[in-house]
Amino acid sequence: MKGMPVLLGIILAGAAGAVAVTAATPARAAAGCRADYQVTNSWQGGFGASVTVTDLGDPVTAWQLTWTFPAGQSVTQLWNGTVSQSGAQVTVTNASYNGTIATGGTASFGFNGAWSGSNPAPASFALNGTTCTGTVPSISTSPSASPSASPPTSPGGLPCDLYAAGGTPCVAAHSTTRALLSTYNGALYQVRRASDHATRDIGVVSRGGPADAAAQDTFCAGTSCVITVLYDQSGHGNNLGYQGTGGIGGADTAAGATREAVTVGGSRVYSLYINAGNSYWRNGSASGIPTGSAPEGIYLVTSGTHVNGGCCFDYGNSETTRRADGAGAMDAIYFGTSCWFGGCSGTGPWVQADLEYGLYPGGSRTWNPHQRAFPSRFVTAMLKNNGTSRFAIKGSNAQSGALTTLWDGALPAGYSPMRKQGAIILGSGGDCCIDNTNQSAGTFYEGAIVAGYPSDATDNAVQAGIVTAGYR
Repeated sequence: MKGMPVLLGIILAGAAGAVAVTAATPARAAAGCRADYQVTNSWQGGFGASVTVTDLGDPVTAWQLTWTFPAGQSVTQLWNGTVSQSGAQVTVTNASYNGTIATGGTASFGFNGAWSGSNPAPASFALNGTTCTGTVPSISTSPSASPSASPPTSPGGLPCDLYAAGGTPCVAAHSTTRALLSTYNGALYQVRRASDHATRDIGVVSRGGPADAAAQDTFCAGTSCVITVLYDQSGHGNNLGYQGTGGIGGADTAAGATREAVTVGGSRVYSLYINAGNSYWRNGSASGIPTGSAPEGIYLVTSGTHVNGGCCFDYGNSETTRRADGAGAMDAIYFGTSCWFGGCSGTGPWVQADLEYGLYPGGSRTWNPHQRAFPSRFVTAMLKNNGTSRFAIKGSNAQSGALTTLWDGALPAGYSPMRKQGAIILGSGGDCCIDNTNQSAGTFYEGAIVAGYPSDATDNAVQAGIVTAGYR
């Protein structure tokens, strides 16, 4: 949940709170400062927070911000800075790229933390050794304003920021709903209208913000549009084109651009709503996508309400040949109601791993007893694979709660080492769709592929950020 500003000295027993304090310190003019602390998300035993420090004195070229946790909390992961903690005392030092703060300028960082019992906000902060003290804004009790077109996001707290902070950077990042990197200000996807076959790139409302759905509405007014390209936000150029005539070639078609509208952070946006006969692909083997036995992580935000048992609603690493090239040639998230090996409980849908020649809910050709269905409107799915011995599958409601670990153990027999080829598939299985058509249905809101094996802390941070994004 979002925190509200609180007066200095008030201790909150709940999981959300913020402190805003100001000072102009005569002894050290450069240390006049304001520190804004806000808990952005909370779950049992853990929380996410953002901190923004404003320099009200002379410019600084390096900074440290210190505080003391009042209830034994600890920082478990931090981005846009480095952290050390001794007991309750926390010290955050600037990163290499944000050490300079001009007068009136700001620096921000975010972190995940652990708590037990209560999670009150720190009472005060110190910038470069001098306490930030003074008056604070009063708490407003008036009704909140209507959501703005560009919802606030925690600086450095978007999925690809979090993966980079964890040492597993995004090498492909796609979304029709929002930016996945706080610095991203480019196109998210391309639409083509039926009336004259003209195309239009749809970007974000603002840097790091939601998609500009109004631009799509204007361009597509009076006719229909399809989504022809999903642009890669990672900087690796791994743009996805539809597998059909006019796209990258193949037997499929592009998905309709207005099949589903949702909101993220209060802003109206469109999903990529895939039906049978729609799919997207790219050969990313030469542009950063892991190949062979290199470690890899993938996340996906999808929907549990638009699924089927057709093969196969996948997102991830696939064959460059678009043919089934053997066990281990793929490493992709599957989401749907297909149950290849029997023993499935309920009707799904389930998060599984498509490793080629099999959809694996766990480490063998039997049903994983830890599996569970995810029928909620918005679903987070994750897969990570070290390429030689271990893979993990996780899932959650994308609107609330923490991740459930569905499997974390050995690769199935015959899949070690992995033999990934480095193409990217979205909406179909790996042996599609040169001369055959996709049979699956599913919804794509956002997802990314990362180089390396993400930590559990990074997984948790990404899930917390997705919840904070506010899919509705």
